[in-house]
Amino acid sequence: MILNIARKELKSLFASPMGWVILALLQFAFGTYYLNGVNQYFDVMSGAIRPAERTGVTQFVGQSVFGLASFIMLFAVPLLSMRLISEERRSQTLPFLFSAPLSISEIVVGKFLGLVSFLSILVVLIAAMLSTLDIWSDVDFGYIFSNVMGLWLLVASFSALGLYFSSLTAQPVIAAIFSFIALFALLILDRFFAGDPSSVLSYISLMRHFQPFGSGLIDTADIAYFVLFITTFLTLTIRRLDADRLRG
Repeated sequence: MILNIARKELKSLFASPMGWVILALLQFAFGTYYLNGVNQYFDVMSGAIRPAERTGVTQFVGQSVFGLASFIMLFAVPLLSMRLISEERRSQTLPFLFSAPLSISEIVVGKFLGLVSFLSILVVLIAAMLSTLDIWSDVDFGYIFSNVMGLWLLVASFSALGLYFSSLTAQPVIAAIFSFIALFALLILDRFFAGDPSSVLSYISLMRHFQPFGSGLIDTADIAYFVLFITTFLTLTIRRLDADRLRG
Protein backbone atom coordinates (compact mmCIF):
# COMPACT_ATOMS: atom_id res chain seq x y z
CA MET A 1 0.00 0.00 0.00
CA ILE A 2 2.91 2.35 0.68
CA LEU A 3 4.12 1.96 -2.90
CA ASN A 4 0.61 2.61 -4.23
CA ILE A 5 0.42 5.89 -2.30
CA ALA A 6 3.93 6.85 -3.44
CA ARG A 7 3.00 6.10 -7.05
CA LYS A 8 -0.16 8.19 -6.72
CA GLU A 9 1.77 11.16 -5.31
CA LEU A 10 4.41 10.85 -8.02
CA LYS A 11 1.74 10.83 -10.72
CA SER A 12 0.04 13.86 -9.17
CA LEU A 13 3.31 15.79 -9.27
CA PHE A 14 3.71 15.05 -12.96
CA ALA A 15 0.03 15.79 -13.57
CA SER A 16 0.38 19.34 -12.24
CA PRO A 17 2.08 22.13 -14.23
CA MET A 18 4.10 23.10 -11.15
CA GLY A 19 5.92 19.77 -11.13
CA TRP A 20 7.00 20.08 -14.76
CA VAL A 21 7.90 23.76 -14.41
CA ILE A 22 10.07 23.14 -11.34
CA LEU A 23 11.70 20.13 -13.00
CA ALA A 24 12.47 22.10 -16.16
CA LEU A 25 13.73 25.22 -14.39
CA LEU A 26 15.98 23.29 -12.04
CA GLN A 27 17.46 21.20 -14.80
CA PHE A 28 18.04 24.33 -16.89
CA ALA A 29 19.84 25.96 -13.95
CA PHE A 30 21.97 22.88 -13.31
CA GLY A 31 22.82 22.54 -17.00
CA THR A 32 23.81 26.19 -17.20
CA TYR A 33 26.10 25.91 -14.18
CA TYR A 34 27.56 22.72 -15.63
CA LEU A 35 28.46 24.37 -18.93
CA ASN A 36 29.81 27.47 -17.19
CA GLY A 37 31.87 25.26 -14.89
CA VAL A 38 33.44 23.42 -17.84
CA ASN A 39 34.28 26.71 -19.58
CA GLN A 40 35.73 28.20 -16.42
CA TYR A 41 37.79 25.08 -15.85
CA PHE A 42 39.63 25.55 -19.14
CA ASP A 43 40.12 29.26 -18.41
CA VAL A 44 41.35 28.88 -14.84
CA MET A 45 43.33 25.68 -15.31
CA SER A 46 45.27 26.93 -18.32
CA GLY A 47 49.05 27.18 -18.30
CA ALA A 48 48.94 30.05 -15.79
CA ILE A 49 48.72 27.55 -12.92
CA ARG A 50 51.40 25.02 -12.08
CA PRO A 51 50.31 21.39 -12.57
CA ALA A 52 50.68 20.63 -8.86
CA GLU A 53 48.18 23.37 -8.02
CA ARG A 54 45.50 22.35 -10.51
CA THR A 55 42.12 21.01 -9.43
CA GLY A 56 40.49 17.97 -11.02
CA VAL A 57 37.67 18.72 -13.43
CA THR A 58 35.22 16.60 -11.44
CA GLN A 59 35.71 18.62 -8.28
CA PHE A 60 35.87 21.96 -10.08
CA VAL A 61 32.61 21.48 -11.97
CA GLY A 62 30.91 19.29 -9.36
CA GLN A 63 31.28 21.70 -6.45
CA SER A 64 29.57 24.40 -8.51
CA VAL A 65 26.64 22.21 -9.59
CA PHE A 66 26.07 20.47 -6.25
CA GLY A 67 26.47 23.74 -4.36
CA LEU A 68 23.75 25.30 -6.50
CA ALA A 69 21.55 22.21 -6.12
CA SER A 70 21.69 22.29 -2.31
CA PHE A 71 20.69 25.98 -2.38
CA ILE A 72 17.90 25.73 -4.95
CA MET A 73 16.33 22.72 -3.21
CA LEU A 74 15.77 25.04 -0.24
CA PHE A 75 13.14 26.80 -2.35
CA ALA A 76 11.90 23.92 -4.50
CA VAL A 77 11.10 21.36 -1.80
CA PRO A 78 8.73 23.61 0.23
CA LEU A 79 6.83 24.39 -2.97
CA LEU A 80 6.48 20.70 -3.77
CA SER A 81 5.73 19.48 -0.25
CA MET A 82 3.26 22.18 0.77
CA ARG A 83 0.22 20.45 -0.76
CA LEU A 84 0.92 16.88 0.33
CA ILE A 85 -1.38 16.96 3.37
CA SER A 86 -2.58 20.55 3.66
CA GLU A 87 -4.46 20.23 0.37
CA GLU A 88 -6.22 17.15 1.72
CA ARG A 89 -7.16 19.13 4.82
CA ARG A 90 -8.34 22.15 2.85
CA SER A 91 -10.47 20.11 0.46
CA GLN A 92 -11.83 18.14 3.44
CA THR A 93 -10.78 14.78 1.96
CA LEU A 94 -8.56 13.91 4.93
CA PRO A 95 -11.38 12.07 6.79
CA PHE A 96 -11.91 9.87 3.71
CA LEU A 97 -8.19 9.11 3.69
CA PHE A 98 -8.35 8.16 7.36
CA SER A 99 -11.31 5.85 6.69
CA ALA A 100 -9.41 3.93 4.02
CA PRO A 101 -7.87 0.56 4.97
CA LEU A 102 -4.52 2.25 5.54
CA SER A 103 -2.51 3.05 8.61
CA ILE A 104 -1.34 6.59 9.28
CA SER A 105 2.23 5.37 8.92
CA GLU A 106 1.54 4.02 5.43
CA ILE A 107 -0.06 7.29 4.37
CA VAL A 108 2.83 9.43 5.64
CA VAL A 109 5.63 7.18 4.36
CA GLY A 110 3.87 6.79 1.00
CA LYS A 111 3.55 10.55 0.50
CA PHE A 112 7.14 11.03 1.61
CA LEU A 113 8.46 8.43 -0.83
CA GLY A 114 6.41 9.91 -3.66
CA LEU A 115 8.00 13.33 -3.20
CA VAL A 116 11.49 11.91 -2.69
CA SER A 117 11.11 9.82 -5.87
CA PHE A 118 10.33 12.98 -7.82
CA LEU A 119 13.34 14.81 -6.37
CA SER A 120 15.52 11.76 -6.97
CA ILE A 121 14.98 12.28 -10.70
CA LEU A 122 16.81 15.60 -10.41
CA VAL A 123 19.63 14.03 -8.41
CA VAL A 124 20.04 11.26 -10.99
CA LEU A 125 20.05 13.79 -13.84
CA ILE A 126 22.80 15.76 -12.11
CA ALA A 127 24.88 12.60 -11.66
CA ALA A 128 24.35 11.62 -15.31
CA MET A 129 25.31 15.12 -16.46
CA LEU A 130 28.57 15.12 -14.50
CA SER A 131 29.33 11.59 -15.65
CA THR A 132 29.49 12.85 -19.24
CA LEU A 133 32.81 14.46 -18.30
CA ASP A 134 34.23 10.95 -18.64
CA ILE A 135 33.98 11.34 -22.42
CA TRP A 136 37.04 13.58 -22.55
CA SER A 137 38.56 13.40 -19.07
CA ASP A 138 39.21 11.07 -16.15
CA VAL A 139 36.27 11.46 -13.80
CA ASP A 140 36.37 10.88 -10.05
CA PHE A 141 33.21 8.79 -9.73
CA GLY A 142 33.81 8.44 -6.00
CA TYR A 143 33.48 12.20 -5.64
CA ILE A 144 30.25 12.19 -7.68
CA PHE A 145 28.83 9.30 -5.62
CA SER A 146 29.62 11.07 -2.35
CA ASN A 147 27.91 14.28 -3.48
CA VAL A 148 24.93 12.40 -4.89
CA MET A 149 24.47 10.58 -1.59
CA GLY A 150 24.78 13.81 0.39
CA LEU A 151 22.36 15.69 -1.88
CA TRP A 152 19.82 12.86 -1.77
CA LEU A 153 19.94 12.71 2.04
CA LEU A 154 19.60 16.49 2.15
CA VAL A 155 16.51 16.63 -0.10
CA ALA A 156 14.99 13.68 1.77
CA SER A 157 15.46 15.63 5.01
CA PHE A 158 13.90 18.71 3.39
CA SER A 159 10.96 16.57 2.27
CA ALA A 160 10.37 15.09 5.74
CA LEU A 161 10.32 18.52 7.33
CA GLY A 162 8.11 19.95 4.56
CA LEU A 163 5.67 17.08 4.98
CA TYR A 164 5.45 17.80 8.71
CA PHE A 165 4.60 21.46 8.19
CA SER A 166 2.09 20.47 5.52
CA SER A 167 0.30 18.40 8.18
CA LEU A 168 -0.07 21.39 10.51
CA THR A 169 -2.22 23.66 8.39
CA ALA A 170 -4.94 23.70 5.75
CA GLN A 171 -3.16 26.46 3.81
CA PRO A 172 -0.41 25.18 1.47
CA VAL A 173 1.20 28.61 1.17
CA ILE A 174 1.58 28.89 4.93
CA ALA A 175 3.10 25.40 5.01
CA ALA A 176 5.61 26.42 2.32
CA ILE A 177 6.59 29.60 4.16
CA PHE A 178 7.15 27.87 7.49
CA SER A 179 9.03 25.03 5.80
CA PHE A 180 11.35 27.51 4.08
CA ILE A 181 11.99 29.46 7.30
CA ALA A 182 12.73 26.28 9.27
CA LEU A 183 15.02 24.86 6.59
CA PHE A 184 16.87 28.14 6.16
CA ALA A 185 17.43 28.36 9.92
CA LEU A 186 18.69 24.77 10.09
CA LEU A 187 21.08 25.39 7.20
CA ILE A 188 22.77 28.47 8.67
CA LEU A 189 22.96 27.43 12.33
CA ASP A 190 26.62 26.48 11.95
CA ARG A 191 27.40 30.01 10.70
CA PHE A 192 26.18 31.56 13.96
CA PHE A 193 28.09 29.05 16.07
CA ALA A 194 31.23 28.78 13.93
CA GLY A 195 33.36 29.78 16.91
CA ASP A 196 31.99 26.90 18.98
CA PRO A 197 31.87 23.73 16.81
CA SER A 198 30.96 21.63 19.86
CA SER A 199 27.70 23.55 20.38
CA VAL A 200 24.56 21.43 20.16
CA LEU A 201 22.87 24.02 17.93
CA SER A 202 25.86 23.97 15.60
CA TYR A 203 25.74 20.18 15.43
CA ILE A 204 22.10 20.07 14.29
CA SER A 205 22.85 22.30 11.30
CA LEU A 206 22.01 20.49 8.07
CA MET A 207 24.82 22.17 6.17
CA ARG A 208 27.41 21.02 8.69
CA HIS A 209 26.56 17.41 7.90
CA PHE A 210 26.21 18.00 4.15
CA GLN A 211 29.60 19.65 3.67
CA PRO A 212 31.70 16.48 4.19
CA PHE A 213 29.79 14.80 1.35
CA GLY A 214 30.56 17.85 -0.81
CA SER A 215 34.26 17.29 -0.11
CA GLY A 216 34.05 13.66 -1.19
CA LEU A 217 33.96 12.23 2.34
CA ILE A 218 31.31 9.77 3.54
CA ASP A 219 30.99 9.70 7.32
CA THR A 220 28.58 7.27 8.99
CA ALA A 221 27.90 9.90 11.67
CA ASP A 222 26.55 12.27 9.02
CA ILE A 223 24.44 9.50 7.47
CA ALA A 224 23.05 8.64 10.90
CA TYR A 225 22.19 12.30 11.49
CA PHE A 226 20.16 12.56 8.28
CA VAL A 227 18.41 9.25 8.92
CA LEU A 228 17.52 10.38 12.45
CA PHE A 229 16.33 13.76 11.13
CA ILE A 230 14.05 12.12 8.54
CA THR A 231 12.72 9.59 11.06
CA THR A 232 12.01 12.31 13.62
CA PHE A 233 9.89 14.47 11.32
CA LEU A 234 8.06 11.52 9.80
CA THR A 235 7.21 10.37 13.33
CA LEU A 236 6.00 13.86 14.25
CA THR A 237 3.81 13.90 11.15
CA ILE A 238 2.33 10.50 12.02
CA ARG A 239 1.58 11.63 15.56
CA ARG A 240 -0.03 14.83 14.27
CA LEU A 241 -2.33 12.98 11.87
CA ASP A 242 -3.11 10.32 14.44
CA ALA A 243 -4.25 13.07 16.82
CA ASP A 244 -6.45 14.51 14.06
CA ARG A 245 -8.01 11.11 13.43
CA LEU A 246 -8.79 10.62 17.12
CA ARG A 247 -10.47 14.03 17.28
CA GLY A 248 -12.51 13.05 14.24
